Amino acid sequence: MTRVAIIGAGVSGLATAYALEKGAQAQNIDVQITVIEKQPRSGGKIWSRQEEGYLCEWGPNGFLDNKPATLDLCKALAIDDTLLRSNDNARKRFIFSDNMLHRLPENGPMFLGSKLISWPGKFRLAGEMFVPAKRDERDETLAEFGRRRLGAEALDKLIAPMAGGIFAGDPETMSLKSCFPRIAQLEQEYGGLLKAMIKLARKKKAERKAGKQVASAAGPGGVLTSFNGGIQELTDALQESLSATLRFGVAVESMEYFDNYILGLSDGSQLDADVVISAAPAHALSGMLKKMNGEAAKLLNQIPYAPMNVACFGFNRADLQCDLNGFGYLIPKKEGCSVLGTLWDSSIFPHRAPKDKVLLRSMMGGATRPQAIDLTDDQVLALVQADLERIMGIKATPEMVRIFRHQQAIPQYVSGHASLVAQIRQELSACKGFYLTGNAFEGIGLNDCVANANKTAAEVLAAL
Repeated sequence: MTRVAIIGAGVSGLATAYALEKGAQAQNIDVQITVIEKQPRSGGKIWSRQEEGYLCEWGPNGFLDNKPATLDLCKALAIDDTLLRSNDNARKRFIFSDNMLHRLPENGPMFLGSKLISWPGKFRLAGEMFVPAKRDERDETLAEFGRRRLGAEALDKLIAPMAGGIFAGDPETMSLKSCFPRIAQLEQEYGGLLKAMIKLARKKKAERKAGKQVASAAGPGGVLTSFNGGIQELTDALQESLSATLRFGVAVESMEYFDNYILGLSDGSQLDADVVISAAPAHALSGMLKKMNGEAAKLLNQIPYAPMNVACFGFNRADLQCDLNGFGYLIPKKEGCSVLGTLWDSSIFPHRAPKDKVLLRSMMGGATRPQAIDLTDDQVLALVQADLERIMGIKATPEMVRIFRHQQAIPQYVSGHASLVAQIRQELSACKGFYLTGNAFEGIGLNDCVANANKTAAEVLAAL
């Protein structure tokens, strides 16, 4: 029997345990799995909380349905019948710029008619067609790419807010190829983004003519998807499906290797394992590895994390005069607002708020405003309300307020990230039977976590 210890019971750890159990059963491999989680519950950053009739997401609120891993997992867990696609109006996304909300254009005519980007900015964007492709191997930042190919205005009003909304990141430090590998790939393959769109659109048209099912020119965008009871339904179903031993409220404090791994736990006990899979955050794993592999510990500690405050506000619909028919909005830093953006949660998914109520969720902090994590609840409340009044004209007092704090919310893939991850993996390759997964390395999204969990489980099984 092979003893496997999985560190972390977030979606990555649970999905790895699930894939490992199913794969071992199919291959008739005898494994004994123990999942160790320092928190008293599973799910990690995923936590769907009922607050006075409102469904508040502590962390992520869904996943895009354009990749198969998560959808396949839902089907295997028999929870695909509770999947909930976002409302069609959630396609309407906005940017707050020059003291007004601008709908993000979805096509050429909308782009030409939009006042978000000035005419000089539009001409600069159109000139992307004539910008030479990057030929060197330097790990370009998102901001460098944006200025070089699309211009400063597009960077400030489109790219930077998007970076904040997805990664809570700073485009001046984010690695393009690690954060947006598809965009880097399009430039290398086609010479530019507009050239890629044109050529891929022609290919799509030809394939459609031939009767083939095709995605959009630049790849499928996907529809934001959750569950009737919130995204936590996924991690709950994973936990319930496992035969593995789950130990909550216990942290791994140290790790040593002799003939097998010896994990020192916070309750004073130790756990012996033949295989260790870490699904813990990079900074947490760094502390565990100091004794066993000091160099890997130092490298892991170089992956920065951005802090985040999440403020959920519940209002009476009758008290709001604004149009909430859409997804929400992001805010360029130059606007001087306190929040990165606000999601209109009760417009995105049904049943997120009681009847005749509205649920809004604002994000504050990130890599560009890390000091926000130190604000008091009263300060967060006042700043978010001030932004809501300025942007949406909301003067009403919310009937429900919940503020969630994440000291280390999202790993930041800064320039050089891929090289750093390669160094970490190389350093840990000397540790037989030690595996890495989780969102700190090759993708932060839920789809990435599930796909990487499947990959890790397959690697473990192949080595047994």
